[in-house]
Amino acid sequence: MKETDAPSQYYAPIILIGFNRPEHLKKTISALARNKGAKESNLYCYIDGALNSDDVRSQKTIVHIVNDRLNDFKSVSIIQREVNFGLAKNIIEAVTEVVEKYGKVIVLEDDIVTSNAFLTFMNDALEYYEQEDKVWHIAAYSEVNFEQRQNEIFLCRYMSCWGWATWFNRWQYFEKDADLLIEEFSEDTIKKFDVDSNWGQVVANAQNKINTWAVFWYATIFKQGGLCVNPYFSHASNIGLDGSGVHSLADEKRTLKQPLNHHGKFIGKAEIVEDLEALSVMRKTYLPKKNIRYYVLKFITIFVSKETLKKLLKKSQ
Repeated sequence: MKETDAPSQYYAPIILIGFNRPEHLKKTISALARNKGAKESNLYCYIDGALNSDDVRSQKTIVHIVNDRLNDFKSVSIIQREVNFGLAKNIIEAVTEVVEKYGKVIVLEDDIVTSNAFLTFMNDALEYYEQEDKVWHIAAYSEVNFEQRQNEIFLCRYMSCWGWATWFNRWQYFEKDADLLIEEFSEDTIKKFDVDSNWGQVVANAQNKINTWAVFWYATIFKQGGLCVNPYFSHASNIGLDGSGVHSLADEKRTLKQPLNHHGKFIGKAEIVEDLEALSVMRKTYLPKKNIRYYVLKFITIFVSKETLKKLLKKSQ
């Protein structure tokens, strides 16, 4: 862990990312405040710059909501961007700033509602795996969501960003470079990497069709041979699948099918190996959820050679 002037402590600082959804953020921060350990945790709320007058009004409400929670956390800091960074840049810079100071960090976007056991699970996992170089990421959510296995975890290559945590000495390797991935990844590597239309997201970023960050954190972990800790029964759910998010489509069925693990305990695994059975379940779970855009991108990545893809990308630049 990087040496800092911040005191070493069990509770990692929490980043809460906001923009223009006060009702979503209110639910997120309310659930977080119910956690044991909230009063021992420093909270940093990063609000991206407004794009219009509606955003300005929404952000005034957000600031009021966060300030109402001053007594629920060890400290509360609000960082408002003067210009609009966009979600990817806002998250990347927020994580970099906080994790460099503290050595570890827990990250939530404004549409992630957590269980009452979320902070205990995340901090226990951060402490347990801090010295294990092969573990790069702690996830609070998993598509492999078995309620009967509330105290169990599994290790997997795939990274979920619906409530997550990491350490400075892992995050320092983060790299957002779609063109480099297209250059480096072989067809076999792409097959191993592609769990949930991930390669299609890389291609879309290279084509400037989208601007996202999470697929590049996953790619960073994947390239380093890292693994991610996942709960069998999720400690987080996404309430943003209502069409309100910048990068998410409405999906009411998924929103309704996300029970929370309020009573599970973290129990670490000493053996650091990927759970291929859980990975298989995850792949099958994601399969029916893929939308039309995914299949268009999949067509490109399967039937267009890498050399042709590189040429197309160069022409578009």
